[in-house]
Amino acid sequence: MGRWLPVNGVRPVVVTALEPGTAASVLPADLCDRLAGAVELRGPGEARRGDLARADVLITGWGSPALTPAFLDGAPRLRAVLHAAGSVKPLVTPAVWERGIVVSSAAEANAGPVADYAFALVVLAAKKALATAAAYAEGRGGGGRARWPDFGDRQGGDGLTVGVVGASRIGRKVISRLRASEAGYRVLVHDPYAAESVDLETLCRNSRVITLHAPELPGTRHLLNAERLALIPDGGAVINTARGSLIDTDGLTRECASGRLDAYLDVTEPEPLEAGHPLLGLRNVLVTPHIAGAQGSEVRRLGAWVVEEVERWVRGLPLAGRVEESELHRLA
Repeated sequence: MGRWLPVNGVRPVVVTALEPGTAASVLPADLCDRLAGAVELRGPGEARRGDLARADVLITGWGSPALTPAFLDGAPRLRAVLHAAGSVKPLVTPAVWERGIVVSSAAEANAGPVADYAFALVVLAAKKALATAAAYAEGRGGGGRARWPDFGDRQGGDGLTVGVVGASRIGRKVISRLRASEAGYRVLVHDPYAAESVDLETLCRNSRVITLHAPELPGTRHLLNAERLALIPDGGAVINTARGSLIDTDGLTRECASGRLDAYLDVTEPEPLEAGHPLLGLRNVLVTPHIAGAQGSEVRRLGAWVVEEVERWVRGLPLAGRVEESELHRLA
């Protein structure tokens, strides 16, 4: 496990390497007090060299420095890295595994807000919310409901087929929300590791809304390329809260500019989109700046998760969010 072994009552040293701007949100005073009851807490704030030399556990988050050999040379006692965010790929280097350091991620705590956001976008997409909002703003039509365009059976969620690409931690939560809905969604899943998986072409042909939850890997780049985007039925929608590289941006731009598809994008390629990009000006496209994950008051969930991990580690219990080197290649 790489757990702390107490010697003469000395408590393990936990050092935070969080950006100063996020430290107070991730680890507010009550969580710091809780930590201080079990360990010697250094911070919050950016890890200093003197603190690192004594660190048994390092708490990281968005913007934390990569754990390079040079960084780790300054932390000879380090036994565990607990990440108060999702993906550890920008953080972890081979040197971490070579030194036997345990890695844990709060990805599970971050998954709930993303799944909620993606599910909400499915509902908006099913109701053709972008097009009806544009018509309402323009004052088109007569009074009451006649003001809004009628999309017939292409509008509304009951019985809608939703394609979920990636039965990841977040993807599974989205699937669960869809299946629990009273709308009676039919769910198609594409994932090479899922028993219920259909091929991607079948999913595209038969889904009116597609939501992406696959990791960013060489094999998933432009998973929705121009050819697959063309298979989605007219009036369909694409939702991306995963990674921008999963979609061919040029191909999606053409489909949305023609009015054939709608898009709800929390991530893009490139990210951010350059000023004046066509996707930013289309009324059937919503682009948000990577806000699906924990925001505002939700960020505390990440800190609470990490505090619980510290408590588990101190007691020698298995870590709930442990990341194995063998699994890293297929994680987000």
